[in-house]
Amino acid sequence: MIRITFLACMLVIAALCSSIAQDVPAGAETKTAVFAGGCFWCIQPPFDKAKGVLKTVVGYCGGGEVNPTYEQVAGKKTGHREAIQVTYDPSKTSYADLLEIFWRQIDPTQADGQFADRGLPYKAAIFYANDEEKKLAEASKEALAKSGKFSRPIVTDILAAAAFYNGEDNHQNYSQKNAADYKAYYVGSGRAGFLQKTWGAPSY
Repeated sequence: MIRITFLACMLVIAALCSSIAQDVPAGAETKTAVFAGGCFWCIQPPFDKAKGVLKTVVGYCGGGEVNPTYEQVAGKKTGHREAIQVTYDPSKTSYADLLEIFWRQIDPTQADGQFADRGLPYKAAIFYANDEEKKLAEASKEALAKSGKFSRPIVTDILAAAAFYNGEDNHQNYSQKNAADYKAYYVGSGRAGFLQKTWGAPSY
């Protein structure tokens, strides 16, 4: 049997996403996507560097508490996950492109959190806003599972969008405000080593 590569599958998904993007109503200039990938400090830089991304905000998604604080979420009291909201130009990038960036920042086989951070606030998830995004997320997850990249099952959650609450100012663009501390955490948590082994050298 010919093994279907992850890259080939993502190209097919990107083509599907492009057809969806062509249906953007007149006057609509931006879209948003929300992902949870463990510590939100660590997933913001790759999206900030991506073509077509206009803005990123880290925050909290998936819980019932209104306007939760970092302490509440980290204390596992609200049901939220640390997450990122990505605002992008659909004429320059696609939801499929963002999914590929997301997968390359996490361990999709880890069910209890991400790397050194454990518990619901740090569990990875894709929050879809509509049926098209759900379809693309499920297809990309299936493509990754079939790629042979991982020996264990892909367990990342795909969930309906929930209210997103911005994180506190000191958590926004943490890698720029506290570069040394950020890099030490990025490496010390085990994320850097895992991504380097899996995908090649990660960017800090």
